[in-house]
Amino acid sequence: MIGAIISAIIIGAIVGALARLLVPGRQKMSIGLTLIVGIVAALIGTLIAQATGLADTRGIDWIEHLLQLVLAIIGVLLVTRMGVSGRSGRFGRKST
Repeated sequence: MIGAIISAIIIGAIVGALARLLVPGRQKMSIGLTLIVGIVAALIGTLIAQATGLADTRGIDWIEHLLQLVLAIIGVLLVTRMGVSGRSGRFGRKST
């Protein structure tokens, strides 16, 4: 259980950072928000891969990691489109 949580954090950080690099333009997201998007994408991607039988392979599960990356890219796009920055504590509000 602890190993799964630690691997979700590590994979989530990597997937979130890669997603921000692959999304064009500048994203006004904090590192913490990037980590959260990556962790959520990693967990959902793992659940989908396990449900469809894609996680039961020998070696590295490349399809599962690709699915996690695609979900993280979608997550980064959604967060930036909503205007959530994670910096000021305000969600979608412009400061005056």
